[in-house]
Amino acid sequence: MSGLLALLDDVAGIAKVAAASVDDVAAAAGKAGAKTAGVIIDDAAVTPKYLQGFAPARELPIIWRITRGSLFNKLILLLPVAMLLANFAPWAITPLLMLGGSYLCFEGAEKIFHVLFPHASHAIDEDMSIKDPGHLEEQKIKGAIKTDFILSAEIMTIALAAIEAPTVWMQAATLAVVAIGVTLAVYGSVALIVKMDDVGLYLAQNALTSPGRGLGRGLVKFMPVLMKILSVVGTAAMLWVGGSIIIHGLEELGFGWLGHHIHDWAYAVGHAVPEGWTAAVEWAAKAAMDGVFGLAWGLVLIPLATKVIGPVIAAVSGKTASH
Repeated sequence: MSGLLALLDDVAGIAKVAAASVDDVAAAAGKAGAKTAGVIIDDAAVTPKYLQGFAPARELPIIWRITRGSLFNKLILLLPVAMLLANFAPWAITPLLMLGGSYLCFEGAEKIFHVLFPHASHAIDEDMSIKDPGHLEEQKIKGAIKTDFILSAEIMTIALAAIEAPTVWMQAATLAVVAIGVTLAVYGSVALIVKMDDVGLYLAQNALTSPGRGLGRGLVKFMPVLMKILSVVGTAAMLWVGGSIIIHGLEELGFGWLGHHIHDWAYAVGHAVPEGWTAAVEWAAKAAMDGVFGLAWGLVLIPLATKVIGPVIAAVSGKTASH
């Protein structure tokens, strides 16, 4: 009997340790996930564009396929690589972060450049031509999953840098929780966004009260505005996150003068307003300066990407540089 009680006591002890570990993983995942907020906003803002032009009945199946692709990117491709880097080549994390940050800066700057100086692309027109709806759907899904891979790599690397776990297994578990949580949050939000106009249309046609029908009509009219807002927010998030990653990476590599100056300027701006607004204004000023730097760096990268990197990739892949 005493042996049984001792066994039950050991089991209870193990359960307590396991529960504590789960709490630790959840807490670490929440902290690491918060660090990736900018990329998450960008991911949620970018994805809906891949659903434009499809029948409403195909929207949720397409989102589900992109979600599965995103989970595959994070859990099967990126998680093992992240763990190998963290334990065998931690010195490579900062350069890889800066590479991904540069990609975000390039994407954001290219979007702004295209708005200011519109230019047609035969390759893009050809890609977007609806000749075969099934083929177009496959191409859009592949494009979304490729974009997700870049953003997922940024999310996983940022989260990895923020995780403080005592063991490699807890580190891996925390990163997996971040990957799953972020994916469900992003694509759950995307599903709500893209189906909101259908909800509005249903209410406008079937609501029993006049206010309900008015709400439905308001949702239908508001959704195009929301999509434009998301496009702007996504671009701003790209530049903000990309710029802050580059600046922080330079600090890690020993080139901290720019980061120090931005911190000092943001501090001065924050303390120039009433005390209750200091923290918010200081954060906004720093984010704005990071974004301006991200835009400048992205504009520098546009000719490099289009004149050098693009032709090199085209020569290796066999595709044209415009593709």
